[in-house]
Amino acid sequence: MKVVHVVGARPNFMKVAPVMSALKSRPHVVQTLVHTGQHYDANMSDVFFEQLGIPAPEVNLAVGSGTHARQTAEIMTRFEPVLLERQPDLVLVYGDVNSTVAAALVSAKLGVRVGHVEAGLRSFDRTMPEEINRVVTDQIADLLFTPSEDADVNLGREGIPAEKICRVGNVMIDSLVRLLPAAQLHGRDRLPQRYALVTLHRPANVDDGAVLKRILQSLLEVSQDLSVIFPAHPRTRQRIADFGLDAGHLQIIDPLSYLDFLGLQSRATVVITDSGGIQEETTYLGIPCLTLRENTERPVTVSMGTNVLVGRDPVKLRAELSRVLAGKAKSGSIPPLWDGHAGERIASLVTHC
Repeated sequence: MKVVHVVGARPNFMKVAPVMSALKSRPHVVQTLVHTGQHYDANMSDVFFEQLGIPAPEVNLAVGSGTHARQTAEIMTRFEPVLLERQPDLVLVYGDVNSTVAAALVSAKLGVRVGHVEAGLRSFDRTMPEEINRVVTDQIADLLFTPSEDADVNLGREGIPAEKICRVGNVMIDSLVRLLPAAQLHGRDRLPQRYALVTLHRPANVDDGAVLKRILQSLLEVSQDLSVIFPAHPRTRQRIADFGLDAGHLQIIDPLSYLDFLGLQSRATVVITDSGGIQEETTYLGIPCLTLRENTERPVTVSMGTNVLVGRDPVKLRAELSRVLAGKAKSGSIPPLWDGHAGERIASLVTHC
């Protein structure tokens, strides 16, 4: 059996690693890893591959950045000959980036079966490009591997046959469980006793100067109560410079490797973010998470986990932060099947279907 995995951005690496590892023990499975190069930093990508135990991609499409339309079209154009050459039995796509929907479309048009890992997530906000990617991919996928019950419900509502839906749990948590002990050894002697860990990258938050200014002002207020460590996405750092904004004494640092970031996350007093995956990781770790978005495609992190949506309201952010500092942070529990074995369940389904 020949399986092609398609990744395009760093969050995909944490999802593909457990699946490739589980399939590696099946001697009849031949795997190919394709990196579209949608988001590619040679240094950071190499570190991620090494730490996650992922083999170097056999194919790098090197599409680079661009508009959504241009990037999606470029991935489709470059991926098609790879698919024709490799002739896989199954293409596995991950998450919700442009690479996900582009590879799924090419595969479906060539009659190659598609499996979507992390299917069924919905924010119900069509202004988010990722939401379009999720909906389209799920409509053309043959196997839909979901992380939680709400994802199953969403797919059923959209008319996906029940026999295509496989609830397997959260593959990102597989990587976290495996690497957390090593991550907690990274950088622990250099950390303040209490700190807020911040990530910020969504266009709605960083591409509007007035919005970004308000968020930075809120973070500066946060920094009066505890240290703020802010590994800044290059695009975010550029926007801060472009808009001439004052980051004050926020500790803005370069992006971190997976182990370094996970170590920071595991010790944080609170995490302030607009990332989807971090909402899941903090829920597993039991770390308070304040999400700078009006909605989330991962509502289980709110209903069961430690996540609170604060939008871009500085008053709500301050109020929730005060609760955390007063020891009254929202408590949470770990959702079912977020147990470190989702990759094994996917491998079993892939090889027996």
